Amino acid sequence: MGMQTIIPPKLNKGDKIRVIAPSFSFSIISKENRRIAKKRLNDLGLKVTFGKNIEKTDLFNSSSIASRITDLHQAFIDQDVKAVLTVIGGYNSNQLLQYINWNLIKKNPKIFCGFSDITVLQNAILSKTGLVTYSGPHYSSFAEQLNFEYTKEYFIKCLMSTEAFLLSPSPIWSDDLWYENQKQRHFLKNNGWRVINKGKAEGTIVGGNLCSFNLLQGTEYFPSLTNSVLFIEDDSSTNPLIFDRNLQSLIQQKGLGGVRGLVIGRFQKQSKITDHLLDQIIATKKELAKIPVISNVDFGHTQPIITFPIGGKVILDCTLNRKLLKILDH
Repeated sequence: MGMQTIIPPKLNKGDKIRVIAPSFSFSIISKENRRIAKKRLNDLGLKVTFGKNIEKTDLFNSSSIASRITDLHQAFIDQDVKAVLTVIGGYNSNQLLQYINWNLIKKNPKIFCGFSDITVLQNAILSKTGLVTYSGPHYSSFAEQLNFEYTKEYFIKCLMSTEAFLLSPSPIWSDDLWYENQKQRHFLKNNGWRVINKGKAEGTIVGGNLCSFNLLQGTEYFPSLTNSVLFIEDDSSTNPLIFDRNLQSLIQQKGLGGVRGLVIGRFQKQSKITDHLLDQIIATKKELAKIPVISNVDFGHTQPIITFPIGGKVILDCTLNRKLLKILDH
């Protein structure tokens, strides 16, 4: 990856975590969902604290760059804080990049977890400091009352243990707006991962939300692709044409030859990206022909989701009848 990887210390019961809002504001989260999320984290033995500016909001459901940077820096400076959890995603965390004190983050390594728009910060942190960050649930995600056990299980495996762990598909999944109605949920049977290209790979995980990750193209914040395994997903705003061109843009980046495998998160139904269409899209990318590609993995904008390390190590093995994903260093 071009610099030494830093793996932050794991969480222990009794540890303090800090919730910050580098993208959308905390003000959009309902009081009931705040309560449920806090209790869930307390039940894991974690003490929840909040950045002082997270309630601030503007016309874009966010807040000023200065207020968001202050909370980010304070979370890393505070020696009592062992992990930083984002409130939710959004659209504008890339506004923060040129104002972040990278040396401060490097000197105070700790867990940083979230997904979606937070992908921008996670890959930039990896690129600028070597610190491993974590694609996983937001603070708001912990408010999901039903079918949360799988999400919690992998949060614990990745952030509260140093042991390597295997990923397994969730038994069921959902694509409903759970935060609007916690009781009226629609769950679907999970048919498991799909192997698009067979093969075996081992490498460093980079990526996350594809349209957010691509915002780093051509900047000093884009991570090295050397010996990497790309994890990508996208939300309901994508469709087959948008996903195709976003994937093509990523493939055209320098260093693509260093990518050893591709893991694709489960698409939301609204995207209308079917298995058949995804197979066709991948088939047009000759650069991917010789690397393993799997899809329908439990991360992205459906529920439940895994937690995985951006900058950590993974083994992907889909040879013969095998479908194996194993997270190593995290």
